[in-house]
Parts: sequence; C-alpha cells; structure tokens
Amino acid sequence: MIRGIKFGSIPVRDQERAIEFYTEKLGFNILTDQPMGNQRWIELGIPGAESAVVLFTPEEHASHIGTFSHISFWCDNAEKTYQELLKRGVEFDAPPQKMPWGTFLKFKDPDGNQFILSSK
Repeated sequence: MIRGIKFGSIPVRDQERAIEFYTEKLGFNILTDQPMGNQRWIELGIPGAESAVVLFTPEEHASHIGTFSHISFWCDNAEKTYQELLKRGVEFDAPPQKMPWGTFLKFKDPDGNQFILSSK
C-alpha cells in the first residue's frame, strides 16, 4: 500500500539559482544531482522530513513556472520561521495570518512559485 509522498516537483527556469535559494535560504539538502536530458534531476531533502522536492521541469510543464504551487510546507512556529526567512531574503506576500486552524503565510521562490507555510 502507499506509505507516503516521496517528492513533490517544483518547476524552475534556472536550476542553479533554485538550488541556491532552496539550500541557502530554506535550509534544504541536496540528495541527488545528476544529468537527465538537457537538465539535471535534483532532489532536495527537508531536514527532519521523509519527503523531498525535485527541481525539474519537463518542457511541456514550463507554463507552470511562477504559479501557485500545490505543495504546502509546515513548521513548528510560523511567526518565528517567518522572521528567520525574512532575514535570509525570502519574499512573502504578507506577515503570518492567524486562523482558527493555525497560522499560515505565503512565500515565493526566485521563479515566482508561491507556497503556503503553516503551523498549528
């Protein structure tokens, strides 16, 4: 039976710029970086998580670059994480918003891909 999600794919234009953002600003780790056609297959691990993200864009999905992502990240404290990522230069739409189900915020990567980050 299905036991989890191995990775989610993030469409990017510039893989080097994306690696820099996701490793230096968000703290992800490179798990795999190898040639795949005219790009590279790059898997990044999230410290403490079993799932990963892939920085790879099939040609037919190039129109997805810079759109709202279907990947949502979680953290222990959205307010604290917001402050830390803000210092690192991560772009946010607005400060964290408290809702009955938790606190969330939206951030962007260098390609304009938008993600949700939330905590309880």
